[in-house]
This record gives sequence, C-alpha cells and structure tokens, in this order.
Amino acid sequence: MAWTRGEIKVVQVLRNKNLATRFQILVEIAANQPNIQQKDIARRIGVTSQAVSEYVSKLEKDGWLSSDGRSHYRVTKEGVNWLLKALRELQSYSATAEKTLVNITTWAAIAGAGLSTGQQVSLVMKDGLLFAMKYSGKGARGIATCDAKQGEDIGVTNIEDIVMLESGKITVLEIPDIQNGGSRCADERTLKRWLNKADLIGAIGTEAIVTLKRLECETAYLYGVTQAAVEAARSGLSFVIVCSTSESPLLFQRFAEENTLYRVINARRK
Repeated sequence: MAWTRGEIKVVQVLRNKNLATRFQILVEIAANQPNIQQKDIARRIGVTSQAVSEYVSKLEKDGWLSSDGRSHYRVTKEGVNWLLKALRELQSYSATAEKTLVNITTWAAIAGAGLSTGQQVSLVMKDGLLFAMKYSGKGARGIATCDAKQGEDIGVTNIEDIVMLESGKITVLEIPDIQNGGSRCADERTLKRWLNKADLIGAIGTEAIVTLKRLECETAYLYGVTQAAVEAARSGLSFVIVCSTSESPLLFQRFAEENTLYRVINARRK
C-alpha cells in the first residue's frame, strides 16, 4: 500500500539549490534588466561567473529568459509567472513561520491536573490536544501563566524542548461514482475495516454520504473535510475520508498543495 505526498514548491525552492539559484538570478535580472552583467549577478548572489553563465543558458533554453545577444537579458512572461508563484508560496510559508513563532511565546493548553501560576509543567499531546501536566522531569516543559483546575484552559510560557507528536494518518476510501454504481457498488467489508480504525470520519460526495448512512456510521465531517483532515493529521489523529471517484482528483490536489501524506484504498466491490 503506497503513501503519497503532494510536493509544495516553496519547500523545493528553499531546499533545492538549483531552484534557489534560478530564483535569485531571475530576481537580479528582473530588478536590473536589461543592463546587467553576469559577473555582477555572480557577485551579488555569491556564486562564480561560470555558474551564472551555465544557469543563464539553461534559463534561456527553458524560455524563462530572453537575450538580444549582447548580454542584455529580460525575464520572459513564463519566467515572471514562475517568480510570482514562487514569491506567493514563500510569502505564505513566511507568514506561517511567523505565526508559529508568535504562537509559541505563550501556548494554550488544557490542564491535566490542578495547576498554579508559576508552576513548572510538562507538555504532552493527547487525542490531538495539548495538555499541561504536573512536571514529570523529562520532555517538553514550561511555566504556567495562571491558576487552573483540571480540564480548564491554561497558558504556558518559557517553553523548552519539543512536544513529541507523531503525525496522524489520512486514509481515502474511494467508492464508485453514481455513473459506476455509486453506493450500491461499495465494498462494505473494506469500508468497515478502515472506518473502525479512524479517530475521525468525513464524507465527500453524495455517494459517500449515502454509503456511510447505509453503514450506520456517524460522520463527523460533511463540510470542509479536506482541511479538517489536514489539521487532524497534524495533531496526531487518524482521519478516514470516504470519497467518490469523481471527487477524489480535487481532494488529491488539495493534499498536494498542503504537502500532506495520504494513502488511497479502493473500496469498490469486486
């Protein structure tokens, strides 16, 4: 059974030296076109002139740069479109990173016991939720910012170490669309086996909703299923989506955009 992960290009731009250098060269040329020399680009981005020459040749071949033959370069429409897309992805990544850093200044958690202001606490994840417990002497820890009874929300600051969290799994159970039999051709045995393992369940498509009702399965999500599954997996929960084949391409595309790991099970009755 294969797992699939959609690749988000911003990660590639940050991790892939080739793409990062292409990005920098295109930005330098766009900012100074057409009068910019390869040696100036090399100096500004910290690579050799020979490397810039090789990259420029490849960018011209790919249609992202044009030249008048006198070392005067312009970024083409295709190059501009790639730059804009990469910039949007970088901005999104940057905003997410900034939000993460701001949020970890003080975390909200659920008190797993009665806690007092200034008390050192341990931080653990349970059922996708962050809990502050009496300090155990190991693992992630922080300081309670207020008094809280068990079950109440509590702020935790001065956080040290990493809260251990195993990513949850997203499983997509594909059933036939109505043109191919719909819920009548769904394999109930396969569906029940996987549904019984799920922490949360969602349905996409009328065929999927009818199938789950036939199985008398309580569905937690009928709307916003994709994003709910992504967030649940990030919180360590397993999420099963029953989805008709006509709806699955868009679902997989969204997972690709979110860089989310998932697996697909054929739940068509043989």
